[in-house]
Amino acid sequence: MQCIYALTQSQDDALEKQEKFLKVSISNMYSLYLLMLSLLAEIHLMAENQLKLSSKKYLATPSDAYPNKEKFLNNRLMLQIANNSLLVTELSKRKLKNWYLNEEYVKIVYKEIVASSVYEDYMSSAQNGYEQDRQLLINLFKEIIAPNEKIYDYFEDDKLTWVDDIPIVNTFILKQLRKVKENQHESFFLPPLLKDEEDMDFARKLLTKTLLNNAELEKEIEGKTPNWDKDRIADIDAILLKMAICELLNFSSIPEKVTINEYLEIAKEYSTPKSSIFINGILDKLVKEYKSEGKLKKTGRGLL
Repeated sequence: MQCIYALTQSQDDALEKQEKFLKVSISNMYSLYLLMLSLLAEIHLMAENQLKLSSKKYLATPSDAYPNKEKFLNNRLMLQIANNSLLVTELSKRKLKNWYLNEEYVKIVYKEIVASSVYEDYMSSAQNGYEQDRQLLINLFKEIIAPNEKIYDYFEDDKLTWVDDIPIVNTFILKQLRKVKENQHESFFLPPLLKDEEDMDFARKLLTKTLLNNAELEKEIEGKTPNWDKDRIADIDAILLKMAICELLNFSSIPEKVTINEYLEIAKEYSTPKSSIFINGILDKLVKEYKSEGKLKKTGRGLL
């Protein structure tokens, strides 16, 4: 949707440029995942440095009140992430030195963690096991790291496409933290971005087929809106309608209900308050028409 919008707004017919942008932005989503995960490793490193500094001070610090000052440092799940050699290799390969170059953001998050009741309860508790360690990271990530506005602003300034990716990446990391086991292999934290090449192939085809069939897709919309006026339909609504029609007619394995529901959700997120109602009405009419004309030929396991 963003690629098509960018192309139509710029009046640029360079499809290859948008295909490249699509591929790069999808790849960058994985970089964002690696950065969010490595933030935990950086927080662990900062905790280690702070503990060393506090041991040299004569005045008491808040951490001195805890029964085990090294408990956070020895958090088993934190160590799994901090000592993950595959993560270090991947960060190096992608030249992701964001936290090294912007250490102030790590400090902001670390200070919030240490000042939190979640951290205090963990450090004060006599319980010490992998389950407690994991629950701490889940709570810290959910309550402090993921919703942190400074981190959000930093990523938004770095790459605009990351604004849409942040909630997806954060949700995925939470799922990983909930599923991880104490003896988990390092590769668990570096899953493939795409299930298989079919995912990328779908994205490319949807982009190119929508753009190359723009005139035909506009006619499909005209037929269902007697008073259709291009200038009165929001640009995003028109793009979503064209993409949805393209998907209905060209991707037989995707059930029409899935197509309609997904585009309605996108409309709610990116367009006007009434857009989803408008889009739903047109797509509903088109689906009925395509079925009666035999144009809608759906196959595959998703339809069972």
